[in-house]
Amino acid sequence: MDALKIAGREFKSRLIIGTGKYRSNEEMVEAFERSGAEMITVAVRRVNVTDRSQPSLLDFIDLKKFSLLPNTAGCYSAEEAIRTARLAREVGLSDWVKVEVIGDQTTLFPDNEATLEATRVLVKEGFTVLPYFGDDLIMAKKLIDAGAAAVMPLAAPIGSGLGIQNPNNLRIMREQISAVPIIVDAGVGTASDACFAMELGIDGLLMNTAIAEASKPGDMAEAMNLAVRSGRLAFLSGRMQRRLYASASSPISGVVR
Repeated sequence: MDALKIAGREFKSRLIIGTGKYRSNEEMVEAFERSGAEMITVAVRRVNVTDRSQPSLLDFIDLKKFSLLPNTAGCYSAEEAIRTARLAREVGLSDWVKVEVIGDQTTLFPDNEATLEATRVLVKEGFTVLPYFGDDLIMAKKLIDAGAAAVMPLAAPIGSGLGIQNPNNLRIMREQISAVPIIVDAGVGTASDACFAMELGIDGLLMNTAIAEASKPGDMAEAMNLAVRSGRLAFLSGRMQRRLYASASSPISGVVR
């Protein structure tokens, strides 16, 4: 399988998974292992960064196996997101950051303009920025112009599990964006959603709830791993043409009658 390339780094896996909502740390660790992921995203606000001698979420992440992608979940302004990213770098988590700025408490839809502002500032400060935003082509282009290393459009509202709600938006984005990877973030509910997203030509997926809230997170993590790989391979293989009418599987030309 071809590698996912972000900001000069290569990842064999096209799946990024999160750390929230697991019923136990043991289930979370199992999901990490079975997902095949190489990058794990953590909400900076959930990590004990002030006293590293105390128990921390980081105690359950093998940093020899996984790269950290700190995220600014829970931020409602560009200023908050910028401060959170700076804190993550200061305490040694990473200079990579998933920028997430929420614009509405009910829907948890992202504030695209605030996300763009935070991206501009953080890129200038040397961060590798992966912004999460609505599935808007124009905003995607603005984020790329601002220096984003990848763009991360939502598939559906965070934690909804509704699957890909606007596949045409993602298809258009795929057709018009080649400078950076497109990584779908939020809304995937099950393996078929993941496979469908990858078949659209999306470069990768970030997910949390679909795995963490499954009855068997480890099994679902493995299913997502297979779905992402399957969808990518299908995209690269080139889908057969759709036809209005039937076409015989066994051609009759050359058949002796």
